[in-house]
Parts: sequence; structure tokens; C-alpha cells
Amino acid sequence: MTKKLLILLFFLGSFFTHAQNLVWRTNMTDAIAISNEQRKPMLILFTASGVPENLQNEIFKTPDFAVWSRDNVILVKLDLSDSSASDSDREQNVKLKNAFGVEELPEVCFALASIRKTKTTFSALGKIAYKPGGAKAWIAESNALLHPSE
Repeated sequence: MTKKLLILLFFLGSFFTHAQNLVWRTNMTDAIAISNEQRKPMLILFTASGVPENLQNEIFKTPDFAVWSRDNVILVKLDLSDSSASDSDREQNVKLKNAFGVEELPEVCFALASIRKTKTTFSALGKIAYKPGGAKAWIAESNALLHPSE
């Protein structure tokens, strides 16, 4: 009996650890290529150091979000305070922040993008910030943005 309980706890623990192991892209060119290859929109998180962590802690670090994001979006994190980013990447991230109309951090934008002859065209699908209510409510609102006709 104890052995079965330990095995069950091991599997549950590994599931939750794996479910929360998200892959955030930081290179927009790579993210666009993966988004187009997998035919999934990008979830672009605009953030910086010192911003409130409610979105991270209450939404992104949940198993519900991990499962939903794996099936629905390509995760992209653009840290506007990242001093290790190249000047061109920092400039690109600020331009994207302005293009998407992001005013307060952190904020999430959903988008598709295509690259033709070195010109990138973004199609914004909507944006969402932190809202109280937990991961399920945040995911429901995100689904409404990604699938407005359903």
C-alpha cells in the first residue's frame, strides 16, 4: 500500500513539475517561425523587472495555464529591462510594445506574424493584462480573444 502511494505521489509530482515547465521564447524571429510552423498564435508577454508578479504567479505558474498554452499558443517573453539583450533586440522590443499599444506592464498581446522579403507584418488578435479570478478565468478571456466566433 505504501509503495503504491509513493508511486502515485511521484507521478503526480512529475506531472505538475512538467506541466509548469514552460518554454518562453525571447527571440521574435524564432518565435514567428515556430508560430507559423505550428499554426498557433503567439502569446507575447511584455514585462520588465520590478513589475507586479500577479500575472506570473497566479496565471502562468499554474498547471491549467501550462496545459492550455502548450495546446494553443507559442509563448514569447519580451523583457524590456533585459540588459543582456542586444541594442537591436531592445529597440525592436520597444517598437513592438508601442505598435501593440502596450501602456502598462506586464501585459499580454496575442498576434500572428508573417515575414516576406525581410518585412515582418503582425496581425494583432487582442491584448489582456492581469485580472483577478485565477487561471481559468484568464484562459476563458484569452480564448474569447483567440476564437471570437465560438
